[in-house]
Amino acid sequence: MNGLKTLILLSVLTALLIWAGDLIGGRNGAVVALVFAGFMNFFAYWFSDRMVLAMYGAREVKPEEEPRLFHMVRSLSERAGLPMPKVYIIPQDNPNAFATGRNPRHAAVAVTTGLLRILNDEELSGVLAHELAHIKHRDILISTISATIAGAISYLAYMAQWAAFFGMGRSNDRDNGNLIGLLFMIIVAPIAAMIIQMAISRAREYAADDGGAEISGNPLYLANALRKIGMAAGRIPLRVNEATAEATAHMFIVNPLRGGGLINLFSTHPPLEERIKRLEAKAGIR
Repeated sequence: MNGLKTLILLSVLTALLIWAGDLIGGRNGAVVALVFAGFMNFFAYWFSDRMVLAMYGAREVKPEEEPRLFHMVRSLSERAGLPMPKVYIIPQDNPNAFATGRNPRHAAVAVTTGLLRILNDEELSGVLAHELAHIKHRDILISTISATIAGAISYLAYMAQWAAFFGMGRSNDRDNGNLIGLLFMIIVAPIAAMIIQMAISRAREYAADDGGAEISGNPLYLANALRKIGMAAGRIPLRVNEATAEATAHMFIVNPLRGGGLINLFSTHPPLEERIKRLEAKAGIR
């Protein structure tokens, strides 16, 4: 169901891009915006792993340095049918983790020192299995595609601002209709694209929760880990600048940025309580 939801959301996002492109400059307008956004995200797709790991001062570890962590990643990777990813530790007290890399053969799993400190072996295996599920599902590729399409829509909205500006002196009904369409494009389309992009991210989190539960062998491992992480993460913020935190929030197992109400529409993660509830239902707890 999460896979179907992702496909539907990507289709809606693509349709929004085609509509916006036709409004601004026909199909050529959509193609130009898509190529430009694709170029920017292509770079991020190939090099984001190094960039993000460097942002957080992550250090690659060997088996003799962290035998507990390394053995667990290796065992879960074999169970998931994945190549062994590189393993990194982030010197942060905030308990969190993320996976990165353009494909399963070029992947990395990073955990914070705070996460290793508060989780027992079962809970840690649940978190690691969740991150390996992201790798198995190629979620980095999916997020890059959605970011590319959403970025193209944002570029078209920027172009629409100039089109609206130069068209303000016209007064016939047809031009006024076009102007209304342009204003709609400027205001609504980028917001809609962002909401859909965030919805795709939330769907991939649910899918990783399900996949992680299967890899670890027990949904409660991850449910218990999420409960602990949620309690601690609110008290221990990530020590990083706000721009970096916002740009990388979608990668972590628990969103380091807090929000509620309408802000949840733009959240990269589903509500923690809902994730725990779903995992417990999967384990037969109602």
